[in-house]
Amino acid sequence: MPTNGVKKNGRRSISHSSLRFTDVEVAPNSYRKIRLIGKGDVGKVYLVEKKSNGKLYAMKVLSKAEMIKRHKIKRVLAEQEILATSNHPFIVTLYHSFQSEEYLYFIMEFCSGGEFFRALQSLETKCLKEKDARFYAAEVIAAMEYLHLMGFIYRDLKPENILLHDTGHIMLTDFDLSKPSTEPGVPTIVKNTPFLFQNYSTPTIDTKSCTANLRTNSFVGTEEYIAPEVITGMGHTSAVDWWTLGILLYEMLYGTTPFKGENRNMTFCNIIRNEVTFPNYPQVSPSCKSLIRKLLIKDERKRLGSRAGASDVKAHPFFKGINWALLRHEKTPPIVPRYNAADPFDTSNFRPIEDSIELDLEKEGRAFVALQQRERGGGHETLGPRSGRGLYPSPSASTMSQASSAKKDKRSANPFRDFESGKLALPSHASAHH
Repeated sequence: MPTNGVKKNGRRSISHSSLRFTDVEVAPNSYRKIRLIGKGDVGKVYLVEKKSNGKLYAMKVLSKAEMIKRHKIKRVLAEQEILATSNHPFIVTLYHSFQSEEYLYFIMEFCSGGEFFRALQSLETKCLKEKDARFYAAEVIAAMEYLHLMGFIYRDLKPENILLHDTGHIMLTDFDLSKPSTEPGVPTIVKNTPFLFQNYSTPTIDTKSCTANLRTNSFVGTEEYIAPEVITGMGHTSAVDWWTLGILLYEMLYGTTPFKGENRNMTFCNIIRNEVTFPNYPQVSPSCKSLIRKLLIKDERKRLGSRAGASDVKAHPFFKGINWALLRHEKTPPIVPRYNAADPFDTSNFRPIEDSIELDLEKEGRAFVALQQRERGGGHETLGPRSGRGLYPSPSASTMSQASSAKKDKRSANPFRDFESGKLALPSHASAHH
């Protein structure tokens, strides 16, 4: 039976539309590695093919040794929780998550269009027309509205963390800097608005209330996208996501960020002290400039989105005419990825990366089985696919059997919980340089 999305104490276990599965015969050696398509400081992302059906996936492989060394255990656990509970057409889908002695694995949807940043850089002007920027901004808003509704702050919006689906629609990814609230608030109905341009003709959801109890002092983000309140250390809320939306919209339009300085310190000074200015070219509409200015207000309490969340942003005149309910059904997005029809494993939309460490999935598969037998008596758990995504179909669940009931443990949906608790020791041969 599906588990409930939020327990009585407010803590998430898994989303309403997600299902939990057990006894799934999926392991590292269930997949054939094609090539490396992404690389970070604690892990890598491979294009893989599932041996049983030939379907392509993105396999994110994270080194436990590196996560311990860099103190990133909590971050990957938060990312796993967000991916496991999310079910949205503009958020990358997680199909399975499991571990071996040395690695954590995420089996995710392969977005063959590659990074949105790379797509922008491939354009002759390095930037988009206003109507096209509006399209992508609307899809980002829809995704962040959903995250806030679930009680998450994204905190790392930037073109590099947006992937393009093969249809041209966006998919948010990389949630290791995201922050989940301990007890997500309940969404309310917007009764009034502090922004004079808004006119709510139908009941509108206030998603700000879902993260109202979440304020953090962590210094995280990407240099040119960091909000003023993060730099000053005053603590920040979900309002940081609307600041980063303003920066993203500006970069889509002008090919650069508005506060970029000669070095990091100058960039931070510009963010704190300078107001946003606009080049003479390309020309953008007054409503577009108005939106950017309101998103880039230094005082988070006065920033657009700070009162009723996404509803405030969506109601801005810049988005007049957008049919929010039908965004994912748009047939012709501004950028539709191109492919080499002769190569079924074409990854030309990703930057070329050399793999310095050879990952042996067959060997990892044997280690995976041994670990499951030792720690869980021969069985293992994994997260299954979600249904109801509309535009993006889920893989077949024919090989999966549904769990009969939910565990009482509030973190039962987390397959990495033994790694979190420290019960699972790293093997003596585990290297800190994967």
